[in-house]
Parts: sequence; C-alpha cells; structure tokens
Amino acid sequence: MTEGPLLRVENLARYFDVSPPWLNRVLEGKPRLSLRAVDGVDFEIAKGRTFALVGESGCGKSTVARLIVGLYKPTRGAVQFDGVQVSGLTRRGDLKPFHRRIQMIFQDPYASLNPRWRVRDIVGEPLRAFNLVSSKAEETERVGELLRHVGLSPVDGEKYPHEFSGGQRQRISIARALASNPDFLVCDEPTSALDVSVQAQVLNLLKRLQADLGLTYLLITHDLAVVHHMADAIGVMYLGRLCETAPSQTLFNRPLHPYTRLLLETLPRLDFVGRDREPVAGEVPNPIAPPPGCAFNPRCPFAEDRCRAERPELRDQPGGQRVACHAVEERRLPDWTPERVA
Repeated sequence: MTEGPLLRVENLARYFDVSPPWLNRVLEGKPRLSLRAVDGVDFEIAKGRTFALVGESGCGKSTVARLIVGLYKPTRGAVQFDGVQVSGLTRRGDLKPFHRRIQMIFQDPYASLNPRWRVRDIVGEPLRAFNLVSSKAEETERVGELLRHVGLSPVDGEKYPHEFSGGQRQRISIARALASNPDFLVCDEPTSALDVSVQAQVLNLLKRLQADLGLTYLLITHDLAVVHHMADAIGVMYLGRLCETAPSQTLFNRPLHPYTRLLLETLPRLDFVGRDREPVAGEVPNPIAPPPGCAFNPRCPFAEDRCRAERPELRDQPGGQRVACHAVEERRLPDWTPERVA
C-alpha cells in the first residue's frame, strides 16, 4: 500500500471583500468588490519532502501559507493533513493536535518575536501550550536542547530578542517552531529579511533539521536561487493560481510556462556576464479586476486570441509537470535551451 501525501490542498481559494463602506456604495452606486488572493490551488507534499511556492509579490503565496496553518479560513476548497480534512474543523479541541504538528516560520524575525519576553519564554511557550513538559526544570532542559539544535547556547535563553542579530533571531524562531515536535513546517520567506551572508547558514540549518528530524516543508519564496537549493518540487503561482508545477530539476532544466521561463531569465548567471538580460516584462494585473482568459496574457509574448478569452487549466505533461497554458498545449512555444539552465 502506497503511503499518501502528508499534505493535500484541493481547489483552495480565499477571497477578500475590499468593497467601499456600505454608505459610499449606496450614494455612489458602486458594487461590492472582491479580491481573489487565492483562486483554486491544488498540490500535494509527500512526507519528508520540500515543496516550494514561487512567484512575484502579490501572487498569493503567503495567503496559501496562512490558509494551511489556519490563520485564514478558505472561501472554498480543502486542506487535508495526514488524511484528515482540517479546513473544516472549528472546535478548538479538534484543531489542537493539528496545530501541534504543523508550525510556521515567519518572514520577519524582528516582528515575530515578543520583545518583552526572554528567549527561554519564547521557545518554551509551545511546550506549555501543548502540555509537553511536566515541570519548570523539564522545560528549561528542553529549551536548552532546542537552542543547541539551532546553533545557539542554552545561556542565550536568558537574553531578550533585541540582543541578537537577524540571523540569530530567525534561529530562535526555528527553535520555537520545533518546540512542539512538529511534522510539517511552513517557511514563509524565511531568509528574505536577512543579510546575504547569513541566508545560506539558515537554509543549511533547515536542510540539516529536515534530515535529522524527518520534517516536511512548504517553502514560500520569490528567490529561485533558494528554491534550487532547497526544493524537491516547485509550484509557480501567478495572480492567485498555479501556472506550473514540476519536480525541481525538471522545472529548471525544462520550464514550459512562459512566466516560469521569464522568472528563470532573471537568475544571476556567471556565464551571462556581458549579455543583455530582460526583466519580467510588464506588471501584475489588478487582482480585483483580472484580465479575461489567461491572467498572464497581457505580458505573454506568445498570447493569442484563445489566451485572451479562455482561462487555461493545469494539465499533465511528461516528466511529472503540470502546466496551465494554451501555448504549451498547442505546442506554440520554442524549446528551452539547455545553456539557460540555472
């Protein structure tokens, strides 16, 4: 019997009401407005693997992360964790085991740690919340173990967050996330607020922890270099929807969607020195009033009439890829040249 995925997301969507106040709508005759931050996303993550969601700012990546951990309720769709549909759970007692097994590492280590608490209290909070220790001495010992696990010292537990660098604060955030003995970590841009010099240290720490503890990751990032280093599989998001998913090496070697190709063109390459490099053309459309058909069609050099009228759906391709693109389906795209591989 084949073991199912640890996490399965099915047709997940989240809409936000961004309408003007009721009186303004009545006086000015304006309709209600809805922002479709996430508009029907499907993917799976196997136990012990890393799935990365990539895309430009505003494409819905972080909203997906918050839907998975329960910070937002989905407008439609389902989040299934280890065979249990958790998106429909409402009772606190039913949600508690899920919250223990799935934790989140936030983007900004300066904002995600309580500045009034000592590190020992920050890291120890999940131990108390989930009744994982029976005494203060046991809590102190476990906090020390967690700090050592992320490359800090037990004596650092007596300090406050402001006494640490950004990289050290993110290590504290990771220690706090590990305190509940989770199976799954949602990493929302975990290195984007850090200096380049410490980004690799934090990423290597996450890889080591995954190997040591058998963790499963959802990695949210806009940095394709981070994805290339960390991810087993990748989902490329654009305006709230997935436009391509693929195993990591397959996507870097043979990207199919025009948007994925444009993103890969922005990667720094030593052998591209002296060559003209084209940025991703145009701007992301207004998510409140997206264009008809394929959302990427205003920026796509291969767009035709069908692209402007009919929204494409994700379809299976050879090599484990899934792509939502009429040009790929109709074989209108030129082949991706190997010399552009990251």
